[in-house]
Amino acid sequence: MNDRMTTPWDTLALTRFPEDPRDRLRAWDAADEYLLGHLAQSGTAPSGTVVVVGDRWGALTTALAAHRPVQITDSYLTREATRANLERAGVPAGSVRLLTTQDPPPGRIDVLLVRVPKSLALLEDQLLRLAPAVHADTVVVGTGMVKEIHTSTLRLFERVLGPTRTSLARKKARLIFSVPDPALRRGENPWPLRYSLPEDIGPVSGRTVVNHAGVFCADRLDIGTRFFLKHLPDVRGRDRVVDLGCGNGVVGTAVALAAPEAEVVFVDESYQAVASAEATHRANTGGKAEFRVGDGLAGFEPGSADLVLNNPPFHTHQATTDATAWRMFTGAKRALRPGGELWVVGNRHLGYHVKLRRLFGDSRVVASDPKFVVLRAVKR
Repeated sequence: MNDRMTTPWDTLALTRFPEDPRDRLRAWDAADEYLLGHLAQSGTAPSGTVVVVGDRWGALTTALAAHRPVQITDSYLTREATRANLERAGVPAGSVRLLTTQDPPPGRIDVLLVRVPKSLALLEDQLLRLAPAVHADTVVVGTGMVKEIHTSTLRLFERVLGPTRTSLARKKARLIFSVPDPALRRGENPWPLRYSLPEDIGPVSGRTVVNHAGVFCADRLDIGTRFFLKHLPDVRGRDRVVDLGCGNGVVGTAVALAAPEAEVVFVDESYQAVASAEATHRANTGGKAEFRVGDGLAGFEPGSADLVLNNPPFHTHQATTDATAWRMFTGAKRALRPGGELWVVGNRHLGYHVKLRRLFGDSRVVASDPKFVVLRAVKR
């Protein structure tokens, strides 16, 4: 696979994280190329405080490293990919600030570059958090593939920042240009949201959920998790339970309520998700818990978990892939003690039972309906 991106200034070797030579997906796309080309052709080099929001794998940040940008991301994988790509490009440590969506943003922004995220809610939260640092002379350019930029996207830029227009499409990518209006009245940031769970879903029935922007199913319980909650295993006697890919933490909180003596570990690669899980857990229980942002169970000691509960994603940005699920399953097998169990919920058509049987030697269907299946695999 070609892993070299040609920019107006250099050719860069870029990879996703974790690196996998079998991965056919590149660490950049036409939207990144379009934005970088525009910056070069505009004749004015980015100056002052340059902020890059939503960079997918560090392509924009690495290409603009000479301007000492600040990257803001919700993704641990993006952050680690950016570190690796900067190091590969010979960028001195400390030249680029890597912030998360949970960190305070810079107090002044002179150039704001936005890679439009899949989640409109996350974009709203990001723009509202950054707007106070934007001034009348701030250069604002967004980028995304045509299928990612909708009328609602443009209206959001206009509502939060100021008058907005788009470019012509090029290689199925488009740019967004906003002219900041300091006098704009944009209202309060509605994130995070809080809502009450429905009844008849076990220990968390009627409990409060806290959702930061960008976390899956922000304003309601998704049907897959609802089905999982109705078929969770008996968690009594399990010392350490992992909510893997925890999202807003509803599953782990259900465990904490059912077995207050258990240590529950919430893990996700999204900083927004882990913040949501911590807030949800805190709103409902005072039990023992650990909250980790990371690449699945990488970094867990072998044999350190009794039970892993998992609702794996099958999308990475716009790409459909089972690579994340496979890493989660292999990480679970490594982290589980002998006799420990992995419970997975997923859409029936994804065929997770085949992967689990290959990895664990067996998998058993615990529950199913026309759309979802709950599977159990035991480490021998």
